[in-house]
Amino acid sequence: MAEKDEARRARRENGDEAREAAVEAALGRLGLDAKARLLAGQDMWSLPALPEIGLRSLVMSDGPIGVRGVRWTADDPSVALPSPTALAASWDPELARRAGVLLAQEARRKGVHVLLAPTVNLHRSPLGGRHFEAYSEDPYLTGEIGAGYVTGVQSGGVGTTVKHFVANDAETDRFTVDNLVSERALRELYLAPFEAIVERARPWGVMTAYNSVNGTTMTEHRHLVEEVLRGEWGFDGFNVSDWTAARDTVGALEGGLDVAMPGPGTVYGEALARAVRDGRVTEAAVDAAVRRVLRLAARVGVLDGAEPVVGEPPAAVDGEALAREIARRSFVLVRNERGALPLKPGTVALIGAAARDARILGGGSATVFPARIVSPLDGLTAALPEGALEYAVGADPATELAVAERGFTFRAICRDAAGNILGTASAPGGLIQWMGTDLPDGVTHATLHTVELTGTFTPRESGPHTFGVRGMGAFTLTVDGTTHYDDVQRPHADSPFEALFAAPVPRARAELTAGRTVEVSLTHVVHHPEGLPLRAVAFALAHCGPPRDPDELIAEAVAAARRADTAVVMVATTDRVESEGFDRTDLALPGRQDDLVRAVAAANPNTVVIVNSGSPVELPWREEVAAVLLTWFPGQEGGAALADVLTGAHEPGGRLPTTWGSLADAPVTRVVPVDGALPYTEDLFIGHAAWEKAGRTPAYPFGHGLGYTDWAYESLEVDGTTARVRLRNTGTRPGREVVQLYLAPQEPGTGRPARRLAGFAAAEAGPGESVEVSVELPRRAFESWDETAKDWVIVKGSYEIAAGRSITDRRLTAPINV
Repeated sequence: MAEKDEARRARRENGDEAREAAVEAALGRLGLDAKARLLAGQDMWSLPALPEIGLRSLVMSDGPIGVRGVRWTADDPSVALPSPTALAASWDPELARRAGVLLAQEARRKGVHVLLAPTVNLHRSPLGGRHFEAYSEDPYLTGEIGAGYVTGVQSGGVGTTVKHFVANDAETDRFTVDNLVSERALRELYLAPFEAIVERARPWGVMTAYNSVNGTTMTEHRHLVEEVLRGEWGFDGFNVSDWTAARDTVGALEGGLDVAMPGPGTVYGEALARAVRDGRVTEAAVDAAVRRVLRLAARVGVLDGAEPVVGEPPAAVDGEALAREIARRSFVLVRNERGALPLKPGTVALIGAAARDARILGGGSATVFPARIVSPLDGLTAALPEGALEYAVGADPATELAVAERGFTFRAICRDAAGNILGTASAPGGLIQWMGTDLPDGVTHATLHTVELTGTFTPRESGPHTFGVRGMGAFTLTVDGTTHYDDVQRPHADSPFEALFAAPVPRARAELTAGRTVEVSLTHVVHHPEGLPLRAVAFALAHCGPPRDPDELIAEAVAAARRADTAVVMVATTDRVESEGFDRTDLALPGRQDDLVRAVAAANPNTVVIVNSGSPVELPWREEVAAVLLTWFPGQEGGAALADVLTGAHEPGGRLPTTWGSLADAPVTRVVPVDGALPYTEDLFIGHAAWEKAGRTPAYPFGHGLGYTDWAYESLEVDGTTARVRLRNTGTRPGREVVQLYLAPQEPGTGRPARRLAGFAAAEAGPGESVEVSVELPRRAFESWDETAKDWVIVKGSYEIAAGRSITDRRLTAPINV
């Protein structure tokens, strides 16, 4: 094995040398204008081709759960994997690597060279609205999962951009907030996952964030980019801005930013060439940025004369099968009284709107369009005997307008100012989102005047249906032959992304009959606000079904629960609760879902609750139900995976990657800046460290999770920095256990948290079998950042190493001295 590793290393190093030679040759043939143009996006997703040096256009795409490609359309579907919180809940870097391999396969299929993922910001506060897109509250776990993901993607010859560098841990005022973080907290928490991934996975890219850190915007942060990322860590990839984040030509270049996206209206391009000619920046600095972009191009195979890092891609991966496996291995069983799960033979009442209309992913740039979605209702219907399942809505959390999807079919018609049709396109539900040159065939921004989103709607329920509009400019809304709105909708906030993330405005109310198809049309006069870096067409038709009496719905669910042997209640968040673009204001489940759970549990003591959310929510009824299973945003195969786990075909494999508790008890909650600044006053104490310091008991601690068998921890031995744990499966089924190691300094006054996660490993065994796992404790677990020395120092002394099932369920301990 060592000889093979050495051979691979030699081939890589020889390939690197050849690619560097090709890069230098290409760079030497470029003039200033071409170099400056290369550093500015040519459109929303790509960099320009430079045929004179054999450089083809380099294409980027959003992730992280799938590869959307360059068009926001369902015509080219994508595999939709479970959310990053779900992937981290597997505590399995190898599974993350396999996910990355699949995403590389998807990227190559769609002509994408760079995936804009993974997100490795931390769950600093449970109110962070985008936490579903990040892995964990813990920097070590985040680094391990992130390194696996990056390794997998790049093994397929596709680049990654680890993001958002750095301290982009909330959404409120994300474009302007100045996050004030101590150097020690930066090093030990927020930079730590990036450092681990750079060291272990050699990512080909990093994306710098919108926010500032300690007074300097990240796209101009020379200290963190040039001195730390590139200087100390040896990162040799390219640095791309978050979209529209670059603000100043000179500041960005001197701060180490290589590519300003999107284009063509960026601070680079012509502005950069002019800055060189004016003497405000040097051409040598431009060359350094271009060199890194050409290096990326060489690695992914779009630069003539350079062999790509990966010639033949890995063997094909079955996307549906892997999505299903990740989902079931991510589900966290946090409560299981009286063996409620797996389900016993008998009848099941499945309750909850999310069981029928599955929420599989979070909102914002993580959105992709899968070819199919298996809802929990679909999955359980297929898995259970005929007649065993009854369904009831119970409570619908989606009481607000949302982008029109179910029951709707749409196409977009583009016209010029004279009303002539320029082109048509399909539309993924009621959403139009065309960025830059991403327009239907035959359509240009110069000729486009109106877009009509037209189609049909077949309602599932009779009664008053509400329709709304998201976007800015003039709109005409017609439902079933009646024009309900014909006016101009104006912005409510000073944000370039309001048309993408703002709440829709109700504009029509129509009485419709279940099953009777009606025509629906929303026409938009295209509006291009001043100051945007590129032209975009973005608006949406929204819909909300007729309201039903919540008490009546709950009563129907209770009646179904009484008739069944087991009641399975699915509760969920909505895209108005968890999404890119805003933070949460509380952790409560929306609507009457808490009331629903309590009513069903009172009617049937064998009640199982499935929680469909990307990040923590409060579960005030958790002691009143038999079982609680967390499924995160489970991806397109979530319903099939849920059936696997509920029926016992597979055990739930997940462990909590972040602490679950009430907002009132959460130690760190502040996400709203004051006067533009957000001080991280908690310093090193976030997540489980903060809960332990505060002496508060969460609902479910970091690392917690149950399977369908039991484990006895028999011995812990430490030899140097290697820990070996022996454990036995004492249950009646085969199982998998995640052995977690926590390191605690014994001497006071270190200023560190009481303990930190220092390692983990998975053990698998059959009933009665014992198994041993070995974990090498990393040097960094014994180190602390010294702000005076500006360096890492080993904290010498006595430590306790504990092996267990969670941060609070520590089974065995042993001393260790350094």
